[in-house]
Amino acid sequence: MAKQFDFLVIGSGIAGLSFALKVANKGNVAILCKTTLDETNTTLAQGGISSVTNTVLDNYEKHIQDTLIAGDGICNLKAVEKVVKNAPSQIQQLLEWGVDFDKSQDGTFDLHREGGHSEFRILHHKDSTGAEIQQSLIKCIKNHPNIHVFEHHFAVDIITQHHLGEIVTRHTPNIECYGVYALNQKNRQIDTFLGKITLLATGGIGNVYKTTTNPLVATGDGIAMVHRARGFIRDMEFVQFHPTALYYQGERPSFLITEAIRGYGAELRTISGKEFMHKYDKRGSLAPRDIVARAIDTEMKKSGSEHVYLDVTHKNAEETKEHFPTIYQKCLSLGIDITKDYIPVAPAAHYLCGGIVVNENAESSIRRLYAAGECSCTGLHGANRLASNSLIEAIVYADAAAKDAITRIDGLKFKSSIPDWNDEGTRLPEEMILITQSFKEVQQIMSSYVGIVRSNLRLKRAMSRLEILFRETENLFNRSVVSREICELRNIISVAYLIIKQASMRKESRGLHYTIDYPQKNNF
Repeated sequence: MAKQFDFLVIGSGIAGLSFALKVANKGNVAILCKTTLDETNTTLAQGGISSVTNTVLDNYEKHIQDTLIAGDGICNLKAVEKVVKNAPSQIQQLLEWGVDFDKSQDGTFDLHREGGHSEFRILHHKDSTGAEIQQSLIKCIKNHPNIHVFEHHFAVDIITQHHLGEIVTRHTPNIECYGVYALNQKNRQIDTFLGKITLLATGGIGNVYKTTTNPLVATGDGIAMVHRARGFIRDMEFVQFHPTALYYQGERPSFLITEAIRGYGAELRTISGKEFMHKYDKRGSLAPRDIVARAIDTEMKKSGSEHVYLDVTHKNAEETKEHFPTIYQKCLSLGIDITKDYIPVAPAAHYLCGGIVVNENAESSIRRLYAAGECSCTGLHGANRLASNSLIEAIVYADAAAKDAITRIDGLKFKSSIPDWNDEGTRLPEEMILITQSFKEVQQIMSSYVGIVRSNLRLKRAMSRLEILFRETENLFNRSVVSREICELRNIISVAYLIIKQASMRKESRGLHYTIDYPQKNNF
């Protein structure tokens, strides 16, 4: 028996939860979480959320220009203006939902500055801003009678005309989303969830790479589902590597050392203790992330080391502890006192600037299907995301999706005659090692050949290796009982394919995509 909800939300970060809260008075809402309600990229976001709040020193135009400069010439100006100008009202909404941003003694927001920003405009809660937002939204979600949470439900595929026997291609007009098939991980059954409106808020793709700051659930599920459903995906070549993830062997995901610590005054140093960023950019350690990540990558290759250092020992020790308590405690647990010792750091896959193409209302190329947050491509980030622009983009576009969905919901009906998931002729895979080994191979391929620095040869080699894994995995999927593991493997292969393919098509270096074969930008 299919479950029917007016609104389906896949994912429970800031985009999914804020959307749910905004539509819940218009109809019943189902939130599907792969694991638990709080295991999201939002929870792990340390630095903060950007918005113009100090209008004496800052203004919209400065924030717009900073975003455009970071995006390296290919941002969508309308998207940038939309996010920047709608940011203050969404900050106010977060405050009304109970989010506590740090304030100075005079009662104004205690604003941080991060790489690429010309002014102090980052609102934060200590160094755990995302966790504060996540917990505040969860409290509101649990108190709303129209919102139903389904934890441990993994969306396997979007339901479209394809499931009614129609042939659907990328050229098929008016592809529609009727809901999703979701794996109930507790009873291993595939449930049918029908929705008049579906929002994908499935987060990032970090686990396509060996080293990432993302939670283990970030396997690009929404992007892979839309790709299979013949929706439009763009800008996948622009994968942001956070320059400063804590280097500690064997730890996954990598612990993030927020950019705010460099805004506070921390300096990057080589393995021998020399400051090096001013060789690469006049802004030094406050240069945009793509520049910093490539500089660190270069210095690591030069020295043959697996990390560089971040030095905050010259700052007041008590202030450092007060501003960055989470980082201080984490490092201390590993025997590193950041007030006295250098912090070992290395780049890690952090954020995807591309994804599911959406319009100004966050609707994808598939009708009745919206996407917000990291899985979407609004055009805000262009070729490189400005620090702390992700959380604000997520809530602004979730708001746009909610407003549009509310106006349309009354004219939409549930699609009848959706067949149940067909798993005839399948059985449990003989050996889980087949899946786990393939997963590791994908991560190894992507980290070795499609990382911070690329080339035609590396991309070609990556694609040829990936094609073998794709064929093996599809064969295994078609004869196996559905599991989270096989679905995640299938999804990371789809995402890796899209990254490699779109990186191969870009015959230039721009923003986060740097290739030694085309080191210059195409400025035409």
